[in-house]
Amino acid sequence: MGPVELDAHRAELTAHCYRMTGSFHDAEDLVQETLLRAWNARDRYDPARASVRTWLYRIATNACLTALEGRARRPLPAGLGTPGQDPGAPLAPAVDVPWLEPFPDARLDAAARTDLRLAWIAAVQLLPARQRAVLVLREVLAFSAAEVAEQLDTTVAAVNSALQRARSTLAAAEAEQLREPDGPEQKAVLERYLAAFEAADVPALVGLLAHDAVLEMPPLALWYRGPQHYGQFMDRVYAMRGTGWLTRPVGANGQSAFAAYAPAPDGPGHLLHSVQLLDVAAGSVTRTTVYTDPAVLRPFGLPERL
Repeated sequence: MGPVELDAHRAELTAHCYRMTGSFHDAEDLVQETLLRAWNARDRYDPARASVRTWLYRIATNACLTALEGRARRPLPAGLGTPGQDPGAPLAPAVDVPWLEPFPDARLDAAARTDLRLAWIAAVQLLPARQRAVLVLREVLAFSAAEVAEQLDTTVAAVNSALQRARSTLAAAEAEQLREPDGPEQKAVLERYLAAFEAADVPALVGLLAHDAVLEMPPLALWYRGPQHYGQFMDRVYAMRGTGWLTRPVGANGQSAFAAYAPAPDGPGHLLHSVQLLDVAAGSVTRTTVYTDPAVLRPFGLPERL
């Protein structure tokens, strides 16, 4: 077993650690730790007991469980408190909250992009860490109950019980519907949304929204529900930053997303402002999650200026 063989599993392990932690940066660190542990323990690996892949997932899962001890879950703003009523409220970031981060699709192969939708990852964060591990290992990665029991040093009965409780929590959070991949209808809605966004056509944007659409902008704890407040806030954005924005589609969490570039205040060109992820259902935008933190945007490899 060489480093090349171990590194071949990096992409899928990164997705696994992201599902567990909700942080792309933490996932990369944990995968690096996993591969180092595996390399150091290579002489003790027994191929008769498990494949290299199964062995690596055991190391990665337990590294995640250790990292999650004593940590708060990573939420989205809509998972905390009630929606805002004032579209002119102060835009003060909540820097003390470990917000859920997006995941750049470019860091994965296509096979590893399943079950990465942002709202589903947010719902999974509601689970205790071991239930989270059981759910991901059983339902996303399709390990058997016996394999999961071996990985977590527990019994098959305990695995089945944890999976049942995890499913109940996700059903209560209405998360299952958020796992469907984007199709042609979603892509068409994204194209219309981008055209309206670049044209600063707020009525057209509002016309694409579901009646209970959510707009959230971590690290702001402030969030809005419904087309009226959504539209009023977008009016505020264009008044503050000007019109004539540019957009570029990007891959994030296996769903509709784009990078937004605001007119540069210091001369010609446009500066990277945000990466925005859209949830689309029945031809309408149901949620927009806007990320502006430069540290969160950096892994997307986007140009800072157009």
